[in-house]
Amino acid sequence: MGTLYLVRHGQASFGAANYDQLSALGVQQCQRLGAYFAGKRRRFAAVYTGTLQRQIQSYDAIADGLGQRQPALQLPGLNEYDSHAVIAAVHPQPLPSAATAADTPEAYRQHFRILREGLAAWMAGRTQPQGMPSYAEFVAGIHDALARVRAQADGDVLMVSSGGPISTVVAQVLGAPAEASIALNLRIRNSAVSEFAVNPKQLALVTFNTLPHLDADAHASWVTHT
Repeated sequence: MGTLYLVRHGQASFGAANYDQLSALGVQQCQRLGAYFAGKRRRFAAVYTGTLQRQIQSYDAIADGLGQRQPALQLPGLNEYDSHAVIAAVHPQPLPSAATAADTPEAYRQHFRILREGLAAWMAGRTQPQGMPSYAEFVAGIHDALARVRAQADGDVLMVSSGGPISTVVAQVLGAPAEASIALNLRIRNSAVSEFAVNPKQLALVTFNTLPHLDADAHASWVTHT
């Protein structure tokens, strides 16, 4: 039996023109995770990331902290959904900019309220956000990535992804309805680790959304969600 360490990327650049970049804190979060893995003498039989920059940069920072770098296979099936497209499919009227949403509590709440509505509509097949796969296709890409992990069930695997795919995996492993993944997703913290026991047939959830590498007073301010 092996173990899958499924990691959400570090803090990205919420409110910036290009969200798909790690912030300076996001790099630190992932470097600290790599150092934690090094302290536990973790060695990975395989590493997977999505193709988004924040996911690739997160693995680079983890590898820096780990002191060990190996080629990572980049799989589009581990990419996050497009939140802007999801929102636009249910709310075509302009919303406050991301920068405003980040600074104004009411705008921030509105952003995530509409995002939840948009995700529920996409999952139920009531909308098809522009430029995005169907929800069934999104799930199929995640299943493809997990099939690769099960094929290496005798070793530890590191997978760096985003909240959407991670919450989808957790909901499915627990046998929860698709919409349960929405609430899970909005609770996953940056650089958090979810751990699964793996055999060739299935995954079993061991831990969810943990931050063992930030479990110290000195790192309390490093805990972020967006």
